[in-house]
This record gives sequence, structure tokens and C-alpha cells, in this order.
Amino acid sequence: MAGIRDKVAIIGMGCSKFGERWDASPDDLMLEAYTEALADAAIAKEDIQMAWLGVFFDEQNVGKSAIPLSQALRLPNIPVTRVENLCATGTEALRGAVYAVAAGACDIAMALGVEKLKDTGYGGLPERTKGTFEDLWQPNSTAPGSFAQMASAYSAKHGVDMQDLKRAMAHVSWKSHQNGAKSPKAHLQSVVDMDKILNAPMVSFPLGLFDCCGVSDGAACAIVTTPEKAREMGFDNPVVVKALQLAASNGVEMSHNSWDGSYTMTTRMAAQRAYAEAGIKDPLKEISLTEVHDCFSITELVVMEDLGLSKEGQGYKDILNGKYDADGEVPCQIDGGLKCFGHPIGASGLRMAYEVYTQINGRAGARQLKDPVMGLTHNLGGIPNRNVCSVSILGRLNQ
Repeated sequence: MAGIRDKVAIIGMGCSKFGERWDASPDDLMLEAYTEALADAAIAKEDIQMAWLGVFFDEQNVGKSAIPLSQALRLPNIPVTRVENLCATGTEALRGAVYAVAAGACDIAMALGVEKLKDTGYGGLPERTKGTFEDLWQPNSTAPGSFAQMASAYSAKHGVDMQDLKRAMAHVSWKSHQNGAKSPKAHLQSVVDMDKILNAPMVSFPLGLFDCCGVSDGAACAIVTTPEKAREMGFDNPVVVKALQLAASNGVEMSHNSWDGSYTMTTRMAAQRAYAEAGIKDPLKEISLTEVHDCFSITELVVMEDLGLSKEGQGYKDILNGKYDADGEVPCQIDGGLKCFGHPIGASGLRMAYEVYTQINGRAGARQLKDPVMGLTHNLGGIPNRNVCSVSILGRLNQ
């Protein structure tokens, strides 16, 4: 497989402040992220030749088609494409821009993801209908209920006492709040003690309030080009895309006993493809940090095994031992993750890439890691038995 490794450089990224942005429209959020990315890349608007917009809830906030991006930023009538792929939408937008540059269709492309959810008035992710198929197959399905079942399946399969699993899940949330307190753009920026997490009201057993990420508003943006052009522009050793992989469910998890509900099948597939594309032999030694889809604390716990960073059935022990803490072997959610940024769906994947890009460039301030080389981002869109998973890996060109 030829793959995407080292064929595309990221020369600029931007991220809005995430949170309850009553002060800002979707256009304002897009402009906030875009302005930072454009300044970071030190280019003019006219230099951007193609763009991709990632947004999930079109009718409820931003609007249909790609016109909202072109109109908000007054782009010079360039080709703009709107993409949606559940919670992997932001990464899908980045994939479009990266593939366009790698294919030689343009020299400079932009990806921007945005979502404005607080104005909808819903406490959870708003969804008037899942569509004809989903409403028939899973009429009463909820995200907390679906992921709570994964926790029960994990406990049963590996013989993990539920109290031990609850302590590990609480550590996941505690860790994210410790990190998020150092992220000026995070929605939630306060530390939370372990007792408060463990004794929080139950949402869907065993998931308590602090095991769930929240709803938020936000946008993130990336500008990409070829490594050759990046060097011409003065980026001597730019951050490049090492891998960008997707895996979508084909119905097996939903309708076949071969899947036991204790792991995410698509993450395992996307991760193996991404490691092969990036030339990674031992992810535990070669990946410096991860930003994974912690929609619920149990998701992060299981995903660390699916990514091959923990042995199967041992992830909860690694979490309790601090393996994924800020000073651990492979820091996870060093910016606070979805737990502290919330989950404006279209923006989340690009927000994760923004953190890896920022860390590799040594600009992460109080949460900066020591000499990160390669970072991994992961999105899981949908629910454990039917989803789209993305895994991307970013690193330096010459490493």
C-alpha cells in the first residue's frame, strides 16, 4: 500500500474557544479558528485553492451544503465540499483536504469543522430522528445506554469486578480534568476530586455524570500543502500526516454473535491500517501522545486496548497505574479531551489534530510534553455496534 505517509504537510492550524458560546454564531466560530490557522500558515486567503467543511447537524445550526463556509469566510469562489461522517466528521474534512493535496489536485487546501449545539436547547446531542432505518432498528437507543452496555460486556468478559472498573473509569475522568485545567480553550477548566466523580448521579449504569462528555460549541481548522511547497514557504521540518485511516461497521457487530460487545471492532481495524501506513512497528514505543474519542470514560478505557497500547483485559490496570496520565508512558487527552472540551461533533476530530500539532511544535504552554515525536488521534462515530472510526497519526517529516 502506497499510503499517505509524508506526502502532506500541515502548515497552519487554529481552534476556537470551546464552550457555551452564546456570544458567537457558527460564522463567528469558523472565523475564529480560520483566522488563527491563516496567521499560523502565514498565507493569504487567495492562496487557499480548495476547502472542506465538516458539520453534522446541518439544519439545526450551520445550514446545508458547503456554502456556509464559503460565505462566512468570503472565500474567493473556490471549490468547497461539505462532509459528514458522524463523530469522525472533523477528521473526514481533514482527509478530504489531505487527499486533494496528495493527489496533486491543488497545492494548498483547508479543512474546517464546526458545530453550534448549545443554541438548540438540548442537554444531550440533539436528534429529532435517526432516519428511517435507524428509527426502525434502534427506536429507543441512547448513547449513554449503548456505551454502558460495553462496560458491562467488558466486565463480564474479562472478569473485572465492577467496582474496580468504576475506579478505572473515574481515573479516566479525573485525569482529563487535571489536564483540562491547563487548557485555556477548553469548555471545562477545573479539577474534580475522585470522590465527587465516583459519587456522581447515575446516568446509565455504570456510567455516572462524570463518565460522560458534554455538549459544546466550537470550531477547528487546518491548512495543508505538500512538504516541498512547505519548505519553499520556510517550514524546514513541518508536521506531516503519517497516516489517515477510516473503518466503518458493515453490520457484523449488530447482527452476529462473533462480536461480544466488549471492544470496538472498527478501532482495531483502523489502528492496524494506520500503523502500517505510518510504518509503526511498536505503537507503545513510537507514539508520544494520544487524543482518543472519550465520549464516555469506558470508551477511552476500551480504546487503549483496541489501539494496542494496553493488552486485552488489562487496560483498566494500566489506567489505574497512571500509564496514560500527563507524566505517564503515553499521555492521553493531554488537553482534557472531549471530557473537558465537550463534543461539537464537526469540530472534535480537528480539535484533536490541533492538540497533537501544537504539542509537536512545542507550543502547548503549561501542558507541554517533553519532546513529543508522533501523536495519534481517534474518533468513534456512532455507537459500539454500528459506527465509523478514524485513526490519524501526525509527526515530523524527518522523523
